[in-house]
Amino acid sequence: MGGAVTVSKVDELVRAFEEMAELSDIKGEVRFKVNAYHRAAELVREHGEELLKLDDVKELRRYKGIGEGIAKKILEYKHTGAISKLEELKEEIPVELISLLQVPNLGPKRAKLVYDELGVRTIEELQEAAEAHRLAELYGMGPKAEQNILEGIRHLRTTTGRLPLHQAHRIQEEIIAQMRERLPKLALSPAGSLRRMKETIGDIDILAAARDAAPVMEAFCALPGVERVLLRGDTKSSVQTVDGLQVDLRVVLPEEYGAALQYFTGSKDHNVRVREIAKKAGKKINEYGVFRVKDKRRLAGETEEEVYRALGMDCPPPEMRENRGEVEAALEGTLPTLVELADIRGDLHVHSEASDGIASLEEMRAAAEALGYRYLAITDHARNLRVANGLDRERLLRQVEEIRKLNAKGDSPVTLLSGSELNIGNEGELDYDDEVLSQLDVVVASVHGGFRQSREQVTRRILAAVRNPHVKIIAHPTGRLIGQRAPYEVDLATVMREAAESGTALELNAFPDRLDLNDENLMEARKLGVKVALGSDAHRREHLAFMYYGVATARRGWLGPEHLLNAMDLEELLEWLWRGRLDKDRKRAERKR
Repeated sequence: MGGAVTVSKVDELVRAFEEMAELSDIKGEVRFKVNAYHRAAELVREHGEELLKLDDVKELRRYKGIGEGIAKKILEYKHTGAISKLEELKEEIPVELISLLQVPNLGPKRAKLVYDELGVRTIEELQEAAEAHRLAELYGMGPKAEQNILEGIRHLRTTTGRLPLHQAHRIQEEIIAQMRERLPKLALSPAGSLRRMKETIGDIDILAAARDAAPVMEAFCALPGVERVLLRGDTKSSVQTVDGLQVDLRVVLPEEYGAALQYFTGSKDHNVRVREIAKKAGKKINEYGVFRVKDKRRLAGETEEEVYRALGMDCPPPEMRENRGEVEAALEGTLPTLVELADIRGDLHVHSEASDGIASLEEMRAAAEALGYRYLAITDHARNLRVANGLDRERLLRQVEEIRKLNAKGDSPVTLLSGSELNIGNEGELDYDDEVLSQLDVVVASVHGGFRQSREQVTRRILAAVRNPHVKIIAHPTGRLIGQRAPYEVDLATVMREAAESGTALELNAFPDRLDLNDENLMEARKLGVKVALGSDAHRREHLAFMYYGVATARRGWLGPEHLLNAMDLEELLEWLWRGRLDKDRKRAERKR
């Protein structure tokens, strides 16, 4: 609806290039072409809205990684909504084989293998073959690959048909803004899983309070971007947007608004537990209020706070309402103080034009200043990630010196921290030697390849990086892309224990496609005393705003400011970073003895 949903066009183009890579791989085309399509998908994911504003091949080719062929395909998609090369590939490859590519952990080569050797034509048949252990018998597969494919099928079925949080949130914000333009005094709030800030959303639910629902319904059903009215009732209407999304609006009386907001926010498990508490107290709770059973007297309903207070509870933040102990904490008065966006002092994972970003150091610093930050870690890709224009030793050291000179000017409240996002190699090796790493303020390490390696090997690789005295943050620790790629196999519990012992932080990557670590991982990290670093993984100035989704996910993981590196002031952060390196050096020496 309006400007917000244009993001879906970017997603469509990303998927088009990913499909071209997969289908070209199945067809057996040369590797550089397959890689070029993968890289194009990444570039569109990072810069898509900006790319789609351009109308000239030469302008598009200014972006690193975009050649003439890719540029022409972007323009073809922009003007026609399709790419002829992709359509040709779809005609050449059986549609059943294409449908199998939806399954995470399968991949083009394995999809073709099960298609050719086992006659698998559907995801259901693939699941049956895996459960019957027929996949493990194929050359190059084995039991582990078979199990990974089964997990990929489960992952697909839990994410299909759901919208990523950032898209749903932006659309909801625009709908509410448009409603408030028409009805300025109307009380409005998102509800459901969107208010709880879950990583994927089904339908968008909005709640309003008004004595006269008719003008509210009239305004809602006439919003720009509404393609079809599915239901128009006295207190509930449902519409379908031009992008096929369903948005539901409910209107309740002002004295019921708090109770309705509690009820329709959920989750189901949280509400069941709250109803149990009410029943034990001789009370009843529903979307209309809290009532005393013996005389049906309403005790609360206007605000959520009074609804929970009527049950002897503090009001849990919406992000916590998953029945994971928040009800008991609310009863005992021990709900934690959760991190807020205002607590964030800086961003610890940012890319510049030196690798695969598009903004200069000064431009990224200015964007951080506009957000009120006090520091910004420049963590461009390292030498071995050539596809992302990783910096060799000399380029990195020149950047370190440039950062020092910028900081020395003293013309900005934002201090740039020199850093690098290292690649964790197949044996845990890193891109640079200790001499180079010792000159960096923030050393981040992450897995960028070998996603299908065994659980033991991936875990061993990450543990090697955790134990390196210079590495202070492990970025996007499970490697997932929401709805696109399942997490790689890793013994995260062991990694967390080692991180807690060695003083290494694990990242909550706030880039909307990742949100990695997820909320359940974060709750475990909190229990083990692992510090968490928030990083937007920004590749352009606008991406710094993704911190919002990182904070929301941190709140779902029960994290407070005390759990996050980003809530430290600059002096405290630097002291933590450097003291930790000395501690890790000592521990590594003790291991060798």
